[in-house]
Amino acid sequence: MATNKEEKFTFASVPASLQEMKALPEYALDTPFKTAALTMIVLMNYGSNTDAMYEMLDDLKGPESVSNYDKQFIKDRLEGKEYKIASYFDGATVENSYTPDKPYTISIFENPYSYPDENWATMFVKSSGADSPRQLKFRKKPSTGQWFLNDIQCLSDIRTPAAADPWA
Repeated sequence: MATNKEEKFTFASVPASLQEMKALPEYALDTPFKTAALTMIVLMNYGSNTDAMYEMLDDLKGPESVSNYDKQFIKDRLEGKEYKIASYFDGATVENSYTPDKPYTISIFENPYSYPDENWATMFVKSSGADSPRQLKFRKKPSTGQWFLNDIQCLSDIRTPAAADPWA
């Protein structure tokens, strides 16, 4: 696995609207790395700007849309645990309650199994509160060459932030 590719992305701030997201250079969506980075920074809106988050995720899903099932899935995993998404960004640790450094920097990884089929990709992100990388899945639209979000699989539980852990 030493040949795994990693790309780092830095965002000055969390995009608060679809227009702000579309203004970012990553919005070209021409690699699954870029779409993964946008997905993660957009998820940072959960709890504070959830409607805008869903509008941006809807756009990142391309010709599909965020289903009611997807919305319930996200809510079930992030409600009261908004820190999970922050844990993927540089500087966030269990000890600092997953407060990432600003600007926000995230690493996206591939591995030898990331491209099981020509138009599908599985990218990986690492949480400072988990022992193993988590997945995001993407589908390429051949007519545009853009990669769109298919499935968010990185929302399972992580270690509780020290400030909220009665055993810390």
